[in-house]
Amino acid sequence: MKRNLLLLSFGWLTFSLSAQTIAVKLKTAFQKFEHDPQLKNAISSLYVIDAKTGKLIFDKNSGIGLAGASTQKIVTAATAFELLGKDYRFRTELGYSGSIREKILNGNLYVIGTGDPTLGSWRWAQTKDSVVLSQWVQEIKKQNILKINGMLSTNTSRFAYQAIPDGWIWQDIGNYYGAGSYPLNWKENQYDLNLMSGKKLNDPVKVLNDSLYPFDVNELSSAAIGTGDNAYIYYDRSLAGTIPVNEKSFSISGATTDPVAGLLTDLNAVLVKNSISFSISDKGYDRYRFREDSNLLKKIHLFYTYYSPAMDSLIYWFLQKSINLYGEALIKEFAYERNGFGSTGQGVDIVIDFWKQKGIGENELHIVDGSGLSPLNRVTTHAQVEVLKYAKSRKWFPYFFDALPEYNKMKMKSGTINGVKGFSGYHTSKKGESFIFSFLVNNYNGSPSALVEKMYKVLNVLK
Repeated sequence: MKRNLLLLSFGWLTFSLSAQTIAVKLKTAFQKFEHDPQLKNAISSLYVIDAKTGKLIFDKNSGIGLAGASTQKIVTAATAFELLGKDYRFRTELGYSGSIREKILNGNLYVIGTGDPTLGSWRWAQTKDSVVLSQWVQEIKKQNILKINGMLSTNTSRFAYQAIPDGWIWQDIGNYYGAGSYPLNWKENQYDLNLMSGKKLNDPVKVLNDSLYPFDVNELSSAAIGTGDNAYIYYDRSLAGTIPVNEKSFSISGATTDPVAGLLTDLNAVLVKNSISFSISDKGYDRYRFREDSNLLKKIHLFYTYYSPAMDSLIYWFLQKSINLYGEALIKEFAYERNGFGSTGQGVDIVIDFWKQKGIGENELHIVDGSGLSPLNRVTTHAQVEVLKYAKSRKWFPYFFDALPEYNKMKMKSGTINGVKGFSGYHTSKKGESFIFSFLVNNYNGSPSALVEKMYKVLNVLK
């Protein structure tokens, strides 16, 4: 017994001395970081705890709310696992009104969504647009429908009209990463522009597929070799910025402003191709007529339900590729499942309330969206570490941990918006010591890549 007590005491003393050593090294490294010229007008926060004991290792400004950018996705992801479950699947339903007689539907054909962000996505074999539409056509044929005396339509009454959260900036919302979340999303609500630059600096840039995606204003110009993609698509159908010279086929991606119509157009084409015709026209679709008519849902005969990939798979791509659309769809889904109506505002309130019940102050998660894209968001590093600590205690943790990207040989989610950089995650040292940390910087100057290297130097103390 005495020997065991001595071993435990020795082990605790060793841990305590090691923690003190790391704390001292972190303090030294962080002080050097704060005095760097890039941080002259910035504010930084770093919070580190021991993952096994929860003991504090280092704290600087952990109670200050900062813009967290995409590090905020860890909050949305953990909430999704808790409230929806790792096996949860989004649902999209097919149905019709009226009646079917002699292979003719005298009524409308409906697609009713609950916000599935993976519908038509290329990331899974089963969600690809051609696979989904082929499957739907087969289900429609099973209903013995070959002609439709009506419209191809939707009912969006279960979700809020606004697709874009408050606070998203003008420069973001026309680009693929600023795609809004709709009751029906399609092909991740994005499209590709193919560009060709000039041979000289400041030469105009031509849109090669302009017939498909016409723009009212094109102010794109050619920049020096190696400058990369600095082109922006704006919500008002204008283009600005630069791409490098001598590019014959340079691709950038924009956000679709009406994915619902895009889905119905594609479905209509496949139906016609499979000899299922509309009496009204070959483009017999209507996405607006029944938007607010929730009573109509009771009159629709539902005959097929399509399911998305499971939540654990969706979260993997959400964190690995930092897909903002997925975060906004999840926020609305929290509200839809709890209240029967999906909206960003209600979803945000649910997230804040959930973590408040777990001990995180509501002002520590002063958020307006699910992805972190809005510069209005404010989170504390203390709150993020508490979320990560909570996640570690849950059965779904292996899926959450696996979804985190690896940077600097550490499992952590990064975050980047203008003037903001952050990293939040886990690390186990060569000695077997485990840490949970969150590191945020706001209002830095100079090169983002240079700042990242300096942040890595601080985090390397944990190795």
